[in-house]
Amino acid sequence: MAFGFVSGGLLFLCAVSFALHDFKSSFQQSPSLPQVPIEVECKDRSLFISVDVPPSGVEPRFEAVDATGVYPVIDLYGARCGYTYSVNPLLGRAILRASYFSCHTDNQNDEVFSFMFGVIITDERGGELFFNVSKTCSVSPFSPREITCEENYMEVSVATDPLCPTAGSVKGFSVPRRSVEAWQVMLTQDGQQSEVMSTEDAAALGYFIMITPGRLVFRTTFGQPYASVKMIGGVAVEVIQATVFFRQNWVVVMVELVASCSLDQGFFDGYRLQWRTPAVMTPLVASPSELRSEYIGMGVNGNLLDEQNWLDRGYSVTFSEGAIVSSIPFASLGGTRKSFVMEGMYHELYTVQLTYQQTLVDQNGVDTKYNAFQQMTTPAIPRIPFSINQTTPEERVFTVYLGNIPFDVELVSLELNGQEFSVSAAMQIGCSITRVPQDNNTFAYIVMVPFDAQFVVKQHIAESLLEYSLEIKWTLNILPQMEPYYYFSSLSALILDVVPPIFESMCANNGMRFMRAYHEYDYLWDIVIGHYPLTQQLVSERGYIMSNDSNTFILDVPLFTIGYLYENITLQQFYGTFELLSRNAKTLEIEQSSGKCCLFQTTELLVCSAEGVMTVVSDITKAVPTADPARTTLLDPSCRPQETDESRVLFSFGLNTCGTRFQVDQQYVTYENEIIFHELYSTDSKPVITRDAAYRITVRCIYPVHGIESLYVDRKFRAETPGIGQIKDPVMVPPQVFKPMQLQKQTVMKTYQAAPAMKQEYVRVRPNRARQ
Repeated sequence: MAFGFVSGGLLFLCAVSFALHDFKSSFQQSPSLPQVPIEVECKDRSLFISVDVPPSGVEPRFEAVDATGVYPVIDLYGARCGYTYSVNPLLGRAILRASYFSCHTDNQNDEVFSFMFGVIITDERGGELFFNVSKTCSVSPFSPREITCEENYMEVSVATDPLCPTAGSVKGFSVPRRSVEAWQVMLTQDGQQSEVMSTEDAAALGYFIMITPGRLVFRTTFGQPYASVKMIGGVAVEVIQATVFFRQNWVVVMVELVASCSLDQGFFDGYRLQWRTPAVMTPLVASPSELRSEYIGMGVNGNLLDEQNWLDRGYSVTFSEGAIVSSIPFASLGGTRKSFVMEGMYHELYTVQLTYQQTLVDQNGVDTKYNAFQQMTTPAIPRIPFSINQTTPEERVFTVYLGNIPFDVELVSLELNGQEFSVSAAMQIGCSITRVPQDNNTFAYIVMVPFDAQFVVKQHIAESLLEYSLEIKWTLNILPQMEPYYYFSSLSALILDVVPPIFESMCANNGMRFMRAYHEYDYLWDIVIGHYPLTQQLVSERGYIMSNDSNTFILDVPLFTIGYLYENITLQQFYGTFELLSRNAKTLEIEQSSGKCCLFQTTELLVCSAEGVMTVVSDITKAVPTADPARTTLLDPSCRPQETDESRVLFSFGLNTCGTRFQVDQQYVTYENEIIFHELYSTDSKPVITRDAAYRITVRCIYPVHGIESLYVDRKFRAETPGIGQIKDPVMVPPQVFKPMQLQKQTVMKTYQAAPAMKQEYVRVRPNRARQ
C-alpha cells in the first residue's frame, strides 16, 4: 500500500470551516488586570492550563485564538477539536487540557506546538476580565501510531512517512497538494461498512480528520454512530474504525485508523481507586498474537512517574484475567482530598486524575502508544465519630473517648449539660482534654470531667445510691474552612455515695496535724494507725492530741510519738512520716491512706527499726561537757560514729553487731549497747588514749517477743514493728547486766507462753533523764 499526503493545514480548514465560522469573534484584553494565578504547563501529550474559580463562583471560560479569529471552547466543540475542560470543585480550579493536535494550534513539524487562549473571569459584580495565555511546547517524537483516550474524546494519529511493506520499489512519499483529487472516508462497525463519504460529511457526523506536517489525525467523541462496544479481558471497550483513502493519479491510497478506549470509570473498594484496561487492545490488530505489551507507565495529572516514584506513593499496576489494573490508595500524594459537612455529618472524598501509558509492539516492530486519562473520584465517605464511656465510678471522674476524628478536624468547644465551654475554658474549670493519635491517620479525644463539677447532674435514686449524669455536645471544626459539625454523648454513673475518709495534713515544728470535716457515712470506716483503731484510749497511751466538734475532726501527732517512721537521719535533719488509714468497718480492709512526710531538724533521737538497725543521735556534752564526740565508740571499739559535730554523735548499727547485748524475758527482747567516752591523757612524751572508759551512755531497743520469733530460726532479724528505744544517762562504771549477743542452737525452738503486748509502730526516744 502506498501513502501520499500533503503538508500544511488548508485541507483541515476545508473540512471543518463550516463548523467554526459561527464562533468567530474579536478578542478583547482588559486595560488593567488584577493578578490572577494561571498555571500553564507542557505535559507529555497535552497542554495543561489551570486557573482558580473566582469568588463570584462563575466558572472561567476559555477561547482558542489563532490567525482566523477567536473560538469559544464549549463542551461539544471543545471535544471535537481536542479540548478537555473540567472544574475540580475540591481545588476550586478550572482546568483545560489541549491536545497537541487540537484545532487552533500552530504545529511546526510535529515537534513544536504554539497555543494562544483567552481566559475570561467574571468578578463578583458581574464584570468580565480578559487574560491572554500563550505557550510554546517542544515535544519528544511521537510513535508511529498514537492513541489518546481523553475523558471526552478519543484520538488516533499515524505517521505519514512509514516504509511501505510492499514488495515493489515504491516507498512512502509525499506529493504536492494539487495532485490530490479528493479525500474519502468509510466507517466500519462490527464488520459492516458505511457508505463512502467526504470528510465534510464525516465531520457533520462528528468525525474529524486533519493532516499535520507528518501525521494523519482522526478524532471523535464517545458514543458516536458507527462506534461499537466490546468486552476485552472483562473490560468494556469502545472501538471506532475508519478507512481514509484518496485517489492520486493512478494510485489509490488507503489508511486504516482504529481507536480503542477502555470505558472503565474506575471504582473504589474502600481503600484504593482502581481503573481497568485490557492487557492488549486486540481491536488494534487483525490477530491478538501480533501485538505484545512492551512498557506500562502511570502517573497523575498528565505526568508520568518513574516506577520507583509511583511505588513509593503506594500506586500499583497488576494483571488480572486479561486486564491491567492501575490502583491509587485513598488520600495518596498526587490526588486531592476534600472534607466537608453533609447532612450534619463529616464526609470526605478523594479525586485523582490517572495518567496511563502503554507501548504495544506488533510483529513488524512498529510501536503503538496508548495514552489514557481518567478522572477517578471516591463517593462521599462518612467519617462518623464514636464514643466509648470509659468511666470508672470509683475514680469519681467521667472519662469519655471520642474516636475516628480525621486529621483536619479540631475540637473547638464542649457543651456540658447545656453549658458551653471552649476547650481552654473547660480545662480551666478542671476538665482534662487530650488529643491522642491513632494508627489510621485519625485522632481521638479523651475528655475527663469530675463528678463534683457544678454542672454535673446528681440524683439520689435509692438510699446511699447516687446517679451522676452528663450530656456532652462536641463541636468540631473542619480546617481550614472552619466548617462545624456536632456529636452527642450521654454518660451516667451509679455510685454508693460514700467514700473513705481522706484527711488534710500539715507539718509543724513539733509534729503533724490531720484534719477532716465530718460526713454522714463516716461510721462505715475505722481510722487506724498501723493495726490499731484510733480510740480515746490509744490517744491517751501514745500522747496524741485529738479534738472533736460537731463539724471537724483534728488529730495532732507530736514528734517521736508511736507511729512515726524515720528516714535519712543526719545530724542536721531527718524525715518523719505518719500515716492514717481508713478501714472498712465490715470487711476490715484498708481502703484509703492519708500519709504525710515532713522534714525535721535533728537534736537527739533513738530509732529502733523493724529491720534490726539502731540509730542514735546523742549530745554527749550535756552530761560530760569535756567529752570529745570524735573519741567515742560502741562496745566494739571498731564501731565509731558515722557523724560528729562539736557536741553530738550519730551511730547506726545492726542489733547483732558492734558488741550489742541482748536479754529475753517472757514478753520482750531487749538489745543494749553503750556509747563509750575515751579519755585523752597527756604525758611528757606524747598524748595517750586510754582504753579505760570514764563514762558511757547505755542505749536500748525493746521488741515484743512474739514479733521477732523468726530471729531464732534463720538468724535474720525481722520484726513486725519497730521497737521502743531508751537512752540512759552516762555512768562512771558500766553495769554488767547483759551478755554479748550469741545465738546458741538450743535457743532455736525456744517459745514463750505470754500474753501479747501492744505492738509499737514507731519509735519513742529519750525519756526524761536523771543523772545517775
